[in-house]
Amino acid sequence: MKNNPGASALKTAVIGTGYLGKFHAQKYARLAACDLVAVVDNHAETRAAIAAEHGTEALADHRALAGQVDAVSIATPTQTHFEVARDFLEAGTHVLVEKPMTVTAEQAQTLIEIADANSLILQVGHLERFNPALRAVEHHLNTPLFIESHRLAPYTPRGTDVNVVLDLMIHDIDIILSMVGSDLDHIDASGAVVISSEIDIANARLRFANGCVANVTASRVSDKSERRMRFFQKDTYVAVDFQGNAAKVCQKGEQLNEHGVPDIVCEDFPQEKGDAILAEIEAFCAAIQNGTQPLVSGRDGKRALETAIDISAQLSA
Repeated sequence: MKNNPGASALKTAVIGTGYLGKFHAQKYARLAACDLVAVVDNHAETRAAIAAEHGTEALADHRALAGQVDAVSIATPTQTHFEVARDFLEAGTHVLVEKPMTVTAEQAQTLIEIADANSLILQVGHLERFNPALRAVEHHLNTPLFIESHRLAPYTPRGTDVNVVLDLMIHDIDIILSMVGSDLDHIDASGAVVISSEIDIANARLRFANGCVANVTASRVSDKSERRMRFFQKDTYVAVDFQGNAAKVCQKGEQLNEHGVPDIVCEDFPQEKGDAILAEIEAFCAAIQNGTQPLVSGRDGKRALETAIDISAQLSA
């Protein structure tokens, strides 16, 4: 546990202390710039255990914190994100809400408008944007022409309140939209229900106005875990292994080999295993303190959500 925070520390709380929420609580508790004043959860034993671990208050109802905190992380089930986030934004509290940010795009837009009207930070928890492997090579990504993405995981009941597009693929959708920087023209999608009552494996081909094409696959019924993206652009190939904390950039060299073909020069970018949740929360706090836009804004979250909803609609048609 960190030392007692100073008077200028942000008063923070975590709403929902399940799998992700408990990690959010840990990070706020260790940051000198933050004072974790409470955790909130419907389950008495869960909230009591997390509160005891960090020496903070355990509450059953998030509304008890209205006007009492500067910033919150919301890691409750997706169906509750809108109501909880709206309550805090209307009370003047900065919000970091897990992905998907809401159930509908209309709800997302409402949250954006409330945040804007109250000059508040609204950040969405697309964690892979803070992955050190991506951060190490993103300056090489300027005009991708083709993107290939695979996000595979074994089955687990966690997250099955939504389909695999909203559960897993939305991470890659967010990254692709941020990298391409062009309007999405067309979607071709296919998928299947395997174990849960929702789509468990899906593929989407996204075509953009600038000509870029992204082929995106997500599965939560695989026998192994894999989180990889490959970007192809003129004279450059970039590979990112999110799980292995490594990246590679290959570029066409200026010299020709004995066959008259340009050499391919590759550089590896191995990374130490980072703490993406800590980086995400540090960025959230910095945006609050500096009055700057977060790396993953409410508008970014809405764009990813809209695309995920469009893909899901095609899968269920």
